[in-house]
Amino acid sequence: MDLTLPSPEATRRFGEALAGLLRPGDLVLLHGGLGAGKTTLTQGIGQGLGVRGHVASPTFIIARTHRPSGHGPWLVHVDAYRLGSLDELEALDLDTSLEESVTVVEWGEGLAEVLSEKNRTWRWPRKTSRSPSNARTAASTDVASWSTTPPATSP
Repeated sequence: MDLTLPSPEATRRFGEALAGLLRPGDLVLLHGGLGAGKTTLTQGIGQGLGVRGHVASPTFIIARTHRPSGHGPWLVHVDAYRLGSLDELEALDLDTSLEESVTVVEWGEGLAEVLSEKNRTWRWPRKTSRSPSNARTAASTDVASWSTTPPATSP
C-alpha cells in the first residue's frame, strides 16, 4: 500500500492517527534515507499514544523509552543505524518490554523483524532536490497479524 504525505505536518498527523491502531506488542519498522520522515512519523505516533515529553531521534543513544501520560502503552523508539548485528540489537533487551510497548525501529529492516511477528514496515524514498514540495510517498508492507488498513489523513 502506498500513501502520499505532502508535508511533515501531514506525516505527524498520520502517525497520530496510526497510533490509534497500534497495540502493545506491535513493532513498526521505518526504513528510508536521512530526512525521509521516520522520526516525524514517530513523533506523531507518540502524540497519538499520549506519551510524555518530546519524541526526538535516538540516533546517538540508540534507544529512547517514552512513558505514557495515562494508561496507554509505552513507546520504545530505536535507531538501529549504528547496529551491525542481531547480537547488538538483542543487547538492548527490547524483548523485555516488547509485549507492553509499541516499538518503533528506524533503520530496522533486515535486522529487527525477528523481534515480533506483529510488525509492519514503512519505506520512504528520500526526497530529492527535484521534488517540488516536501511530499513523501510511504509504502507499507503488512506482516503477520498486523493487517489493518491505516487511517486516512488530510493534507
